[in-house]
Amino acid sequence: MAGVESFPNYELLTSDAQYFDYSSAVNPVGQGIIPPVPYRAFSPSFFDQGPTRIQPLDVSEELGIVGPATTPALCANFIRIVRGSVMTSAEATSQVFFVFRGSGRTDACGETMHWSQGDYLVLPAHGHAMHHSDGEAGLYWVHDAPLLRYLGATPTVARFKPTFYQHTQAQQKLTEIATDPKTANANRVSVLLANRNFPSTRTITHTMWTMFGLLPKDAVQYPHRHESVAVDFVIDCKPGCYTMIGTELDESGMIKNGRREDWAPGASFITPPGYWHSHHNESGEDAHVLPIQDAGLHTYLRTLEIMFSHPGHDRTAHISQTP
Repeated sequence: MAGVESFPNYELLTSDAQYFDYSSAVNPVGQGIIPPVPYRAFSPSFFDQGPTRIQPLDVSEELGIVGPATTPALCANFIRIVRGSVMTSAEATSQVFFVFRGSGRTDACGETMHWSQGDYLVLPAHGHAMHHSDGEAGLYWVHDAPLLRYLGATPTVARFKPTFYQHTQAQQKLTEIATDPKTANANRVSVLLANRNFPSTRTITHTMWTMFGLLPKDAVQYPHRHESVAVDFVIDCKPGCYTMIGTELDESGMIKNGRREDWAPGASFITPPGYWHSHHNESGEDAHVLPIQDAGLHTYLRTLEIMFSHPGHDRTAHISQTP
C-alpha cells in the first residue's frame, strides 16, 4: 500500500518484527537457538542436616530462562523443617507437596491439613502456605510458576480447592493394582493421583500429573518415552535400584549407550522430553518412585505421546532367579 510507512508510530510498531527462513527457525533446540532440557540429579543429603530452609532444584541458567526452574514449566523444591515453621509462596496455578518424612500441619487457603509421611497436599492459585512441624520433616514441593512466568500471566482463578491425598488410601489402591493379574505386569504398576475437576485428563491438576509408582523387586520396567518433562523423586529403595536414560535403543529394544542414575531415598532427577528411560530393581526389595510432570497440560493439548520400546508389551519383566 502506497504511503504505508507514513502512518503514525510506523517505526515503533515495526521495530520488533523479524522474518526468518523456515529451515533456519523450525528446530530451535537442534539449531542451538534454545537450550535443551538438561539431565540433572539432586542429592538427598539436603534432608539430613541443616536448619529449616527451602532449596529450589534450579537449572534455569542451563535452560536460559528466568528462575528458579527445574523444567521450562515446573519448579521442584526440597523443604526441610526443624521444629518450627516455614512459609512457601509461588505465583502458580498448581502446587503439589509430598511428605517425604516427618509429620506436621499446613495452613493454606483458609484450611488446616495435618500430614504425616507419604501424604500429598495440593494447592490451587493464591496458595500461600505455612508449614509447621514439632520435629524434623522433609517435604518435596513442585509448582508451575515457570510456566506462568513464560506466559506473562498471573493466576486469578482457583481451578480446584485444596486437596489432601492420604498415604494409606494411595497405598491401598497401589496394592490392589499390584495384586490384580490384569495390571500387575504393566510397564508402570502405579497410581495416578487425580482430581474430580479434571475428568478428561485424570490428572492431579489441570497442568500437573503425579504418579505414585511401584518398582517391584527383581523387575525391569522396559524403556518408554514421552514429550512431557519428568522430575522423578525417589520415595524409598534399597541399593540396586536405578534408571537408565538415553536417546537410542539397541536391537533388543533396550537403551543404547545410556546414562545410569542410581536411586537413593530422597533423591530427584530430571528426565528430559523424548528421552528413553527404563527402571531396574536388583535390590531384592520393592521400591517406590514419584514422577511429577507437566503432563496435565500435555494431555489437554493432546501432545503427550507416550511410546514403549516393546509395542503391544506394555509390561514389567521380572528377572529370573537362580535356585
